[in-house]
Amino acid sequence: MKNKAIISTAKKTLGDFAPTFVKYTDEVLFGDSWRREELSLRDRSIITISALVAGQHIDQLEYHINLAKENGVKEDEIIEIITHLAFYVGWPRAASAFQIVKRSTLSNIKNMNL
Repeated sequence: MKNKAIISTAKKTLGDFAPTFVKYTDEVLFGDSWRREELSLRDRSIITISALVAGQHIDQLEYHINLAKENGVKEDEIIEIITHLAFYVGWPRAASAFQIVKRSTLSNIKNMNL
């Protein structure tokens, strides 16, 4: 059985500006690749967070941190993943990633208290 469909934010953020990119994001990346059965959504989230931190692609990190939490990755696991990555990808990249995790956590806490 295929993994559940992931709803991307590409249409909301890029919509009319880059419609072909949005189409590939929704149909190929999230519609096909993320739904393959060989890896769980949880595993895909861990791999994606690792790749984003390693490549210092922090613009996409907050979305994927929240998605990872939806996919069963606990916050303490995300912190441990980034700590472990620091030794391989560098302290500055890990420090930048931690700022995103912290901001995401504070934002989620604030939203729960509304």
